[in-house]
Amino acid sequence: MIDRNDMLELTRRLTPERSSVGRIAGAYFDAEGYVDGTFNINFLKLSVPERKKNLSIAKTVLFSETNSLLKEYRLTKEARRPGGLWQLLSAIKECGMKNDAYTDLFYEILGEKYRPGGSWSCFLFHGRYDVPVKGLDKAWMEGSEEVYEYLICAISPLTGEYEPGEPEFGFLYPAFKERGAALNFVNLFEKDPNRPHRELTEWFLKG
Repeated sequence: MIDRNDMLELTRRLTPERSSVGRIAGAYFDAEGYVDGTFNINFLKLSVPERKKNLSIAKTVLFSETNSLLKEYRLTKEARRPGGLWQLLSAIKECGMKNDAYTDLFYEILGEKYRPGGSWSCFLFHGRYDVPVKGLDKAWMEGSEEVYEYLICAISPLTGEYEPGEPEFGFLYPAFKERGAALNFVNLFEKDPNRPHRELTEWFLKG
């Protein structure tokens, strides 16, 4: 189960002024799943309005209703096998999303798996959050318990040329659990649980 307070703690650090996101990358796809353009940029190089607009996409995933629209899943050994999807995503995370070869490979495989019938986008956010220490009285203290390094993914239909709409599917990896990284867990987001993206859920959970 996801602790709602954990998600609120992360979203508080998704503001243009003090964002824990350091890099943003993404790809635009045509209706047949072919990549129509990509980008990969240091988040601080964006203008404040651009930061705000892109953070709203990431926050849609984290700020959604926990344990209903955003659910926690344990990754199986099969999903974490060498050469599988989660090894690729771990490599993207560990290089700080600075190696385009990894992200390009992810987009290529994603385009093969997902065909929504129209143009769409996939945005990736890489961040590092210095998890502050909490005392026994739950008050914040100086210092950091650990650095939580994460990826947020948001898949959205395009509402215009290179203009993503509201995310329909996404994830947070690794899950932020008990105020730390839970490497064997992922949080998956579905905008409408009554119309699930079964092909993506199956892929992410089975690798």
